[in-house]
Amino acid sequence: MNSSLVFKLLIALSIGSLIVSCKKAKVEPYKPWGFNSPSYFPTPTYTFENNKQTYQKFVLGRALFYETMLSSDQTISCATCHANTHGFAGHNTALSAGVSGLLGTRNSPSIANLAWSTSFMWDGGINHIEIMPVAPLTNPVEMNETFSSIISKLQTSDKYKKLFMDAYGNEDITEQKILKALTQFMMMIISDNSKYDRVRRGEDSFTAYEQEGYELFQQKCSQCHTEPLFTDHSFRNNGLEINAFNDEGRFLITQNEEDKGKFKVPSLRNVVMTYPYMHDGRFYTLSAVLDHYSSGVHQSATLDPSLQSGIALTGAEKSRIIDFLKTLNDYELTSSSWLAEPK
Repeated sequence: MNSSLVFKLLIALSIGSLIVSCKKAKVEPYKPWGFNSPSYFPTPTYTFENNKQTYQKFVLGRALFYETMLSSDQTISCATCHANTHGFAGHNTALSAGVSGLLGTRNSPSIANLAWSTSFMWDGGINHIEIMPVAPLTNPVEMNETFSSIISKLQTSDKYKKLFMDAYGNEDITEQKILKALTQFMMMIISDNSKYDRVRRGEDSFTAYEQEGYELFQQKCSQCHTEPLFTDHSFRNNGLEINAFNDEGRFLITQNEEDKGKFKVPSLRNVVMTYPYMHDGRFYTLSAVLDHYSSGVHQSATLDPSLQSGIALTGAEKSRIIDFLKTLNDYELTSSSWLAEPK
């Protein structure tokens, strides 16, 4: 074999080895990797100043989010009550089910776009995203666990030893590392590619019915469900009669009489997928929700002033508003393999 041919073969083998090596080392990036705030969104309240964002922490956080070992009977994960296919809200059930089939007292809201939230839970009992998972993880009727037990279970897993090593440079598993990794995953649950978003970016246009519904929404609903997040993050009494659990909402946290019956205004993004509605899942359809606001508002001392006379809506107007609300569905979010349970 002549020297020229040998040289060419060596070059070819070197290139081939390099390609194989690159393929093995390739890490799939998010699209594009990293937290990106849409230009028309407000400034996020969460920063990564004390939780430097890395792909490896995201991967760990995603694994933990779908991990049933985080519950005492190893049947419940974060995703059990916040399903990616349902806009990261509950599985279309009124109340959340926890360990041993126990039912909670509230509906599981969507956790999309939490980077822009200033408080968490229906009553605002949590004021920082990094500690939000503590509540469901330790609640007796949700996941009913302790961090010492969670850590002990994770330490027996070679999979998690590697994931923590990749994310933090060592195999030590701590409560803080768990919470920060979960936060990194949740921060990437960004809903910003619904038809509404594409219209806003000039990439699509509403139908006549959707446009009519949008204009009605701006007139009748946007005071509380402010664009583009479709919530103003406030706590309001929206005229619901108190339920069998005697749930008084924000009052349970503040003990301020003026907060009785007030709950956090939820985002309406992906609202068609996140039924049933209200803090206790009492309404199963958007029509029922609009009927409540037009003719079912319960008068009370803390009722929001904007609802004193209800919201005047005809049947046709309700239909058009629902046409618009359907444009808030973000199918890219709910079908994303990046946010789905890792295979």
